[in-house]
Amino acid sequence: MDTIRIIFPIAVALVAILAQISVWSPRRLWVKITALVTMTLFLPVAYISLETLLSRPKPVEMDWASENLTDASVLAARIDEEESIYLWLAVAGIDEPRSYVLPWTEETARELHAAQQGAEREGSDVKIRRPSESGEDDQEPMFYAAPQETPPEKQTATTGPQVFQRSASNR
Repeated sequence: MDTIRIIFPIAVALVAILAQISVWSPRRLWVKITALVTMTLFLPVAYISLETLLSRPKPVEMDWASENLTDASVLAARIDEEESIYLWLAVAGIDEPRSYVLPWTEETARELHAAQQGAEREGSDVKIRRPSESGEDDQEPMFYAAPQETPPEKQTATTGPQVFQRSASNR
């Protein structure tokens, strides 16, 4: 939702500047009225289109703004055979989960399924690596079961052992 609060006012300002230019230009009255009507119709269309885009999954390759997608947790996944793989990811540094879509390939679907089974067996999460642009890491799977976290170290007693001493009344 923060995206709309930034992009929409910028779009409004740009359209308002264009409308001002067209109104103050030496044109006929009908051209000026058309410019104002166009500006008025553009604003709700722009807002609705931005709001609609927020609910759609974003292709992973289009996520150029988020470099944090290097290692994300897969919260949910849906595989539509021969179409797409839809992912809901928890990305480090971002509070809300993000929705992404991958093109369907049998290899990617198998990797995801194997990682889900491995994570279920180990009681861990499924993670995704960002596909490398250079193609150097083709051997590593895109999806993997996260290793279990090491438990915290046990607290050792700081006092010495307790020794039972009989009292004089118990003898």
